[in-house]
Amino acid sequence: MLPLKEKDKPIVQKLLAAGCCARCILRFCCVSVQAAYRQPQQDTLKELRAFISNTENSKSQDSGAAESTEGNNKSHDAAESEPPEDPPSKRAKLEPGVTGAPSEEDAAAVVTLRDEESCVCVVCLGILQELCGPTEAVKTAETVKAEKYEFDTLVLSVSLPAQLCVREHSCWLHVKKELREKSLAVDKDDVIQVKEAYKWIMQGLVAKELGGVAVVTRSLFEVGVEFTHPDTDADCHFLASTCPDCFKPTKNKQSVFTRMAVVKALEKIADAKFLKHYPCPPARPTSSCIPQDVQCLHMSVFVAGRYNKFCRSLPQTPWLIDGERRMESSVEELIAAPILSSFRASGFNFSSSGREDVDVRTLGNGRPFAMELLNPHRSRLSKVEMKQLQETINKSSDKIRVRDLQIVTREAMSRMKEGEEEKTKSYTALVWTQKPIQREDIAFIDDIKPTVTSKSSSTETLAAPNPTCVSC
Repeated sequence: MLPLKEKDKPIVQKLLAAGCCARCILRFCCVSVQAAYRQPQQDTLKELRAFISNTENSKSQDSGAAESTEGNNKSHDAAESEPPEDPPSKRAKLEPGVTGAPSEEDAAAVVTLRDEESCVCVVCLGILQELCGPTEAVKTAETVKAEKYEFDTLVLSVSLPAQLCVREHSCWLHVKKELREKSLAVDKDDVIQVKEAYKWIMQGLVAKELGGVAVVTRSLFEVGVEFTHPDTDADCHFLASTCPDCFKPTKNKQSVFTRMAVVKALEKIADAKFLKHYPCPPARPTSSCIPQDVQCLHMSVFVAGRYNKFCRSLPQTPWLIDGERRMESSVEELIAAPILSSFRASGFNFSSSGREDVDVRTLGNGRPFAMELLNPHRSRLSKVEMKQLQETINKSSDKIRVRDLQIVTREAMSRMKEGEEEKTKSYTALVWTQKPIQREDIAFIDDIKPTVTSKSSSTETLAAPNPTCVSC
């Protein structure tokens, strides 16, 4: 039984006539019971029609009773003045096809119900109809399984066409007029969003197909579903002329009609101006939305440690000048290759606490470094596995060596860069002289005041992506 009230009947009637699907009608009736959206849409549609037919039946029964009373009075008067008619022929009862035949009204009701089930919703453009259910959940789960990510939970994200906002606003104005006439107070913010309804339907189905993995609101692993509807892209175009300040071209966006821009424009435009440019209710679409490829994305994993460099012909990062490689390899590449392979990441960002010139060795405890692994398919390694990974890096080359390899947080990387600005460096110099040095020979050093020493950076440092300061 749908959690609807008497005040919802005019809204249901109006939206059914406008071409809304059953689940969008529940949204506009502000139904927040998730189970109502999860039942088959055909069953919901039948319940909605039964819900409004109760009102229609009661009205027809009241009018029918009044007509019956009036008719009885007229027939009583006529019976006194007219002779009785001949009894009906028995042959009429025996004619085939007369008894039990459905009336024209019943047949029309069946056809109407079938049409409503097959029509594409004027608001969600089919997203809450055939595009969300067990079949789509299976497709989504199969894509996730094929990517072979390791995860405990996931978040389901949905990207919808911007024109859905325009169509929803149009339907809201359509309902708003009815509510005003009935003196009912409902706020637009109370209407359930298409995204929410979609997630309520799909989260449990996807979780079931993935073996019971929890689908939550926040997770390191995201499964993204995107829908487009090219046939109605032009629905937003009138907003560019009515609210031009909301649509500004950007380098990274293919279209100025982003969802945020459209929402901002709809908040500014007056109802009368909107209705002047866009039909209310929206025009019925001829096709459903087109689902795009399911996208999987895991949040970055951060790995940190320290490295020693023993070679005087090895840059820290790939050394390229005018697109030409100057050195065969780099510290970054020697460390990154085994780590990328172990975490099955799509890419990485390498950073370190300072850098050294190509012909300078890094000894002692080593230089701190960190790597951001982009979209890793594996996000956890045990201590034993991290130790093995460290050994793999060290065995791969005699030019470098890493130590203290571990998984860290994003905040730890920030602290490493902050420490780079505050740390002090100490240099030791070995000096050869022609004669032995006595203590009194170097006494003048005690009287030397602090000085600023300038250092000329090598070509490798100047060509690096982030050259270091040339004074120290």
